[in-house]
Amino acid sequence: MSAAEEAVRVGLIGYGYVGKTFHAPMITATPGLELVAIASSRAVDVHADHPGVHVVDSDELIARADVDVVVIASPNDTHRPLAEAALTAGHHVVVDKPFTLSLQDARAVVDTADRCQRIVSVFQNRRWDSDYLGIKEVIEGGLIGEVAHFESHIDRFRPSPRDRWRENPGPGAGLWFDLGPHLADQALQLFGLPEAVTADFGCLRAGSRTDDWAHVILDYPRRRVVLHGSMLAAGAHTRFIAHGTAGTLVKHRSDIQEDQLKAGIVPGAPGWGEDSDDMLLYDAAGRQTSRPTPPGNQLRYYRELHQAITGRGPNPVPPHQILAVMAVVDAARLSAQTGRRTELALSPEERTHWN
Repeated sequence: MSAAEEAVRVGLIGYGYVGKTFHAPMITATPGLELVAIASSRAVDVHADHPGVHVVDSDELIARADVDVVVIASPNDTHRPLAEAALTAGHHVVVDKPFTLSLQDARAVVDTADRCQRIVSVFQNRRWDSDYLGIKEVIEGGLIGEVAHFESHIDRFRPSPRDRWRENPGPGAGLWFDLGPHLADQALQLFGLPEAVTADFGCLRAGSRTDDWAHVILDYPRRRVVLHGSMLAAGAHTRFIAHGTAGTLVKHRSDIQEDQLKAGIVPGAPGWGEDSDDMLLYDAAGRQTSRPTPPGNQLRYYRELHQAITGRGPNPVPPHQILAVMAVVDAARLSAQTGRRTELALSPEERTHWN
């Protein structure tokens, strides 16, 4: 093993959909990362997929001396206590989104990481989606001028609510907690901190017990950013729309990496993340041209994490970015509850760090 692939031993907490579909395959496909233990009650499933991995409970995993980094992919309300326990035990920590249930909880975890001198990060894998990388390339290249109106949609068609913790009442449940952190993170990466947030949540499906529709507007001085998620969109999907001073950009289809993972394709295999859906650009005269969409590669998150842990690069999602996303998530929840435009509850120091 080369110096750049210095072994980092990983313990994964949770082997539900996210742990099984995203984290375990990406960890095992990343040079220099070794998956040594998984905390799960589904030992049969774990051993079928990863025969050499130890299956333990979360307390045992956190106590293990042969684990360098703990990845937390358990229900949202467990994120803060598990992260603090793992950091205190001397591990680096990765938390699946949402990082915690609130900005206040996020600050507590970040403070613990700082005190323990450990890396803490959040799995914002959709920074490396093909659709996002494509529109980022166009916007940063100035091809549509200064963006005045931007829409980011994650729409699905699941007309019948499922009996699972994400859709049952409880802390951390609902569509906004599920999709909001991704939508907010991408917007912040493109445009920085908004002045305020206005949001509306709804339960639109028969039998819904948590929000299954979210419409959030981020206010900037000369820009509006719309973040939208729905579980009742059977067709006519458009992932991104951006209207600028020199033209318009449209990206219809979404990144395919999640579908590839569900199909059992190994991350990084031939064809991984390739996107055949071109972006559409419209100039000031309304003329349409196509632009190829770059391939996505969510493996970059874990590759950059390995570099950070081995001292060869920065944390892919550092604490100030974690706190900013949680501030948007919190502000949207408060706005939806009160019906009022809500400012981000970031401190002056946190804003300065971001800027």
